[in-house]
Amino acid sequence: MHLDSMLDQARARLYEAAGHLDITADVLEKLKSPRETTQARLVIRMDDGSSKSYPAWRCRYDDTLGPTKGGIRFHPDVSIDEVETLAFLMTMKCAVINLPLGGAKGGVRVDIHNLSATEQERLARRYVQCFAKVIGPNRDIPAPDVYTNSTIMAWMADEYAAIVGEVTPAVITGKPIALGGSLGREDATARGGYYLLLHQAQKLGLRPGARVAIQGFGNAGKHIAQLLGAAGFKIVAVTDSKGGVQCSSGLDVDKLISAKRQGSVTSLAGSDGVCTLPADELVSVDCELLVLAALEDMVHAGNAARVKAHVILELANAPITPEADKILNAKSIVVLPDILANAGGVTVSYFEWVQNRQGDSWPIEQVHARLKTKMEQEGDAVWTLAQEKGITLRSAAYVHALSRLAEAIEAQGTQRFLMG
Repeated sequence: MHLDSMLDQARARLYEAAGHLDITADVLEKLKSPRETTQARLVIRMDDGSSKSYPAWRCRYDDTLGPTKGGIRFHPDVSIDEVETLAFLMTMKCAVINLPLGGAKGGVRVDIHNLSATEQERLARRYVQCFAKVIGPNRDIPAPDVYTNSTIMAWMADEYAAIVGEVTPAVITGKPIALGGSLGREDATARGGYYLLLHQAQKLGLRPGARVAIQGFGNAGKHIAQLLGAAGFKIVAVTDSKGGVQCSSGLDVDKLISAKRQGSVTSLAGSDGVCTLPADELVSVDCELLVLAALEDMVHAGNAARVKAHVILELANAPITPEADKILNAKSIVVLPDILANAGGVTVSYFEWVQNRQGDSWPIEQVHARLKTKMEQEGDAVWTLAQEKGITLRSAAYVHALSRLAEAIEAQGTQRFLMG
């Protein structure tokens, strides 16, 4: 942890963006802290008859643009600072991609690897019981995040329905298709980043055959590997939580997925010219594109200078620290920032929410087409801003998001308006 909290670092980017806009102090006053953060203790009965408790949070950062939206993560390192920071980032993300939603986040400090499936279900249902007054289809809509999935969302939606006395599919997104989930949700984060990358590929100097290193081989990492591999890119290195593998002639994506399903990509080492790669060396692999699809603060002041990639795609939230950003910028490395690059997940979650409210189901082609339009349109807007103002794509994304939030906040009346 740095001297500043994660939220302080995130807010610094907000204040920097404000310097490029003519906005009133009222805007920053409203956005500098969360609207509400609720904390609870989740007590569940374990399979052996004992009881255990787990701290949990739900933060609704800002709802200026609409009901708040954001995932719920089950992770042993979850903290209130992390939850509030991710809720802030979601606020920016919804604004940059132009969704009528605000930002939220939830978390439980738990290692689910130590819980049975039935204990996970009790924990998921207890979360909803404790936060039922916080969430709602018109107030705050959760979704899956780290170590949560569609089954956990199904349990949560079912528990909410039991509490309010009616089936309410729009309360949660990322549900199984059979229970109101949207086609295209599973690979949405990766696909959104993929559409953005391909649309900007010529400007970025990326061509089919370009070498790619992927940090994190969970949902987003797996799907970006499939999409880029199918498009002719060469996946040369991959890491997961247990280690990594590399192969200069390219890794077989199907074999990577099979190995991950059995436990870790590391099981491929020793076959077909595949070598072991220590996880902390992934960022320094010789490649054209580095995909960050793991957790926060993976590129920092201690390793940023070793990055060899020309372009970085942020599919994880806040994977690069502000100190590392400065180092990368000095090296002329282009970063496609998280609040734009990984917005595909919340965009298709929004599509699911819309379908649930309409009682409708869209074909996969419609979901993909709408997502592609969103990513390309907002990607172009951010790129143009960066060029016009001579700033990084990250700064431009924040300026783009803040301009939309400021317009909405100022439309409600500010000091400038009230005092003439």
